[in-house]
Amino acid sequence: MKEKTINPISGWMPFLLTLALFFTGIYLFVIGIVAANLDESIESYIPYVLSGIGCVAIAVVCSFGCMVIRPNRSRVLLLFGEYKGSVKKPGFYFVNPFFNKLRLSLRIRNFQHEKPSKVNDSDGNPIEIAAVVVWRVVDTFQVLFEVENFVDFVSVQSDAALRNLASRYPYDCNSNDELSLRRSTDEINEQLRNDIQERLTNAGIEVLEARISHLAYAPEIASAMLKRQQAQAIIAARSLIVEGAVGIVQKAINELNQSNVVELDEERKAAMVSNLLVVLCSESPTQPVVNTGSIY
Repeated sequence: MKEKTINPISGWMPFLLTLALFFTGIYLFVIGIVAANLDESIESYIPYVLSGIGCVAIAVVCSFGCMVIRPNRSRVLLLFGEYKGSVKKPGFYFVNPFFNKLRLSLRIRNFQHEKPSKVNDSDGNPIEIAAVVVWRVVDTFQVLFEVENFVDFVSVQSDAALRNLASRYPYDCNSNDELSLRRSTDEINEQLRNDIQERLTNAGIEVLEARISHLAYAPEIASAMLKRQQAQAIIAARSLIVEGAVGIVQKAINELNQSNVVELDEERKAAMVSNLLVVLCSESPTQPVVNTGSIY
């Protein structure tokens, strides 16, 4: 079954009629008591008293049919255990007094892991990960009758989806084309939202946003992985420097050949390439030696 939205009648007219019936019953009851004091005959006041009691009883029963719904709130209506519909529109309404009216909030809620979960990424490295999930109720019937405790259900399924996501991707990678938990933040968060939504669809819950709030290596390997990241960063930086230096050297040789400033043989080209690479790739500033001439 799915949610069935209904629009009950306005409660103002039934409320006024209920008040009128209530005070009419009080009036008839008082008339009956006064008549009993003036006349000792039972037939003179019993009908008034019984009518007054009946009117008051009917008014009290009808008063249970009035209900107020605030914004982002809803009522699920049941009649002797049978689902009759849900009311989501704010206002003052009147329904069957024998309806069981269950309150349910439609406001946006947050779920956050109190403690990071420890899980292995796709490379087998133990990591700690936590997430924040923003969700709300969209189907009142499924929320109340498809799961036992929908708040606990959101918590358990979000944790399961987060663990599954963390095991499918590495914590970090050198390639820009491969997704990783640390670098591909937007893609990973969107994938996490989709995974959680897939698990919560049958529970009548919509996931508005899901994002990783904590991500770190487990303490037992944190220092070792930090050294590994530093080594990978140094290698990547060296590769970039060498690639740029080779381009600069090649451009310099090509421009010298095109401008005919000097003609270099293969041996002198090799020496110039070696010197330029040393200058461009050295970590510390180089001190060039200037040749001012020859004694011959």
